[in-house]
Formats: sequence, structure tokens, C-alpha cells
Amino acid sequence: MTRGDLIERTVASIRPPDEAARADALRLLDAKTKPPGSLGRLEELACRLAGIRGDVPPRPLVPAIVVAAADHGVAARGVSAYPQEVTAQMLANFANGGAAVCVLAREAGARLVVVDAGVIGGAEIAGARSEIVDGVRGTDDLTLGPAMSRSTAIGAIERGIALAGELAGDGVEIVGLGEMGIGNTTAASALTAALLTADVERVCGRGTGLDDEGLARKVDAVRRGLAVNGLPGPDAVPADVLAAVGGLEIAFLAGVCLGAAARRLAILLDGFITSAAGLIAAGMQPLSAGSMIAATRSPEPGQALVLEALGLEPLIDLRLRLGEGTGAALALPLVRSAVAILADMTTFDSAGVSGRAARLDDAVPVVADA
Repeated sequence: MTRGDLIERTVASIRPPDEAARADALRLLDAKTKPPGSLGRLEELACRLAGIRGDVPPRPLVPAIVVAAADHGVAARGVSAYPQEVTAQMLANFANGGAAVCVLAREAGARLVVVDAGVIGGAEIAGARSEIVDGVRGTDDLTLGPAMSRSTAIGAIERGIALAGELAGDGVEIVGLGEMGIGNTTAASALTAALLTADVERVCGRGTGLDDEGLARKVDAVRRGLAVNGLPGPDAVPADVLAAVGGLEIAFLAGVCLGAAARRLAILLDGFITSAAGLIAAGMQPLSAGSMIAATRSPEPGQALVLEALGLEPLIDLRLRLGEGTGAALALPLVRSAVAILADMTTFDSAGVSGRAARLDDAVPVVADA
């Protein structure tokens, strides 16, 4: 099998959400002891999960969170408030169970998979799953040319697809996405600007705490990266844009999205960077967006544009800007509650509760004028 074959097979196997299962979930919800639609977006979530999975979930979905980390050459342009070595330090923190997402994943009962997708110094960190492609540890500076080769980008996507298949084989039914990489909001901003033909100022935010000068450097870096790579171009395809201005962890997570969609796993997008990975996946196969759920709304301005393009509305808005998959972990209890309502809440018939009264115009016959 040559590189790229797995993507072609995966993209071809993705199907739209099961509308019959979604309708079954809605009928079941309407039969529960409550006014129709009174649980609001929780009911919408339950129906979406049924459509993604292809049936009405009879029990809580088995969750996992995948946190992929990689370094970015554009970090040398001063686009982050933190030095590049923090990526490797945080990868070790993930592997040792001490990061915020580790705590929240444990609270949510989710398996945590920590992935080294291209961290400088990551080979020395025990407990992180190595998914290095072509020996590449860290992308090149996107302001000087392509961040990585197209072959490396394709290889990283396929590594993500393979992991999704492995998780599905282990019984995982919903996967949350997380990321770590100093400089990766710059890469996500460049991807968003290129794929959505958006103004650079509209997609660049302060990341983990840039001051005004730092934000100006980020905007300049994105502009330079787009210009030197000829983006946005009329014939650019998602994989080419990813190679030009993306990141190894973003490529890997785009693959997880495609692989999860092909196996009917629900996908919880976290913040801006994982949403950009979802945008790449949707660009390669639009049907994959039907398996995505936006967990949280990021203060990063680019995410709003991405979610609009994907047709998603976040479940929660806690002004999170940490990444790591923390928003996905926090959304898992809502997912569990939506499934519990479907599975455990009584119906009017089973509880012996009277249903909604018939409307007056249904109950009283209409008498025609004599």
C-alpha cells in the first residue's frame, strides 16, 4: 500500500449521519415525561449522537481523548508568549498525568491517549505514543516556505486514521481531540485564512496571552506565510494547504477525524486548533463534518469562522483558551447526560403519566354554517 491509499479508502467509506436513527431518537424523546423539546440542546445532542452512531445509544458511549503534540518552526518569529521548549515539557506533563486535560479526562472517565506527532526532544519522553513521520520533529518556518512536505502531511493524516481505527477496535465510541504545540494557533490561523479566504486580522487572536506587539508579529507571520506559499490559491486542496502552513499535530488530528467518521465514532472538537483540523478533514470529505460536535467556544476569533463553515454550535462557552482537549473533556458529561435521557428517562406510557392534552380545535368538531 502506497502513502495516500489509506486516505482514499477512508474518505470513500464515510457516510452521512443516519437520518432514520436520528428520527427514532426524536420520537423517543417526544414520548418522555416532559414537554416536547423542553430539554433544548440536550435533545439536539442526543439526536445528533444517534445519527452519528447509526442507532439510538442504549448506554453511555465509551470515551477517549487524543492529545497530539508537535513543534512549529514559526515559533522562531515570536508568535507565542511561551518558548518552544514548553511543547516537550508539556508532552511530559501529559504523559505523567499532571496536566489539566489529564485531570478532566479522569473526572470524565475517559481514556487519554498522548501522541508525539513531532515534538523536538519528544523521543526521550516515556508514556507518549510516537507517531513520527519521515523522522520529522517540528515543522519548518512557514514564513519562509512550506511547513512540511506534502508526503509528510499525508503520512501524518494516515497515522491519525490508523489510531482512530485502533480506538474503534478497542470499543471507543466517542473521541475528543486535544493538541499542544507552541506556535500552533499561528498555523491554525493561516490554515483558516487560506481555506476560508478570510482576512488575516479576522483569524488571528492572542493565543495563550500575546501582547499587542506579539499579536502584530503573529498577523505578520500569517501574512508572510500565505504570500510565500501562494495562498489562498484557486486550485489549492486541503492537503496542500496543510503542508504549506499547517502543523504535524493538526495533520494527525485531521486523520483522527476522518478515521473516526469512517467508523461512526462521534468526534468532539476542542478549541481553535482542533477545529482547524476538523476543517481540513471536512475539506477532504465534507461528510465527515456530520460526525463532529463542537465542545467549546474559544476566544480565538478564527474558531467562529471555522465552526460556521462546519455548521456547528459549541455545547459550552467557558472562555477556555488552554487547548489540550480540556473543552472536550468538560463536554463529555453533557454527552453522557444526553444518552442517559434516551436510555433511562421514563415515557408517559411507562410512568402512567397523562400526555399533553389535545388542542381545542382537535377536540371540538367544526360545524358548518347552515
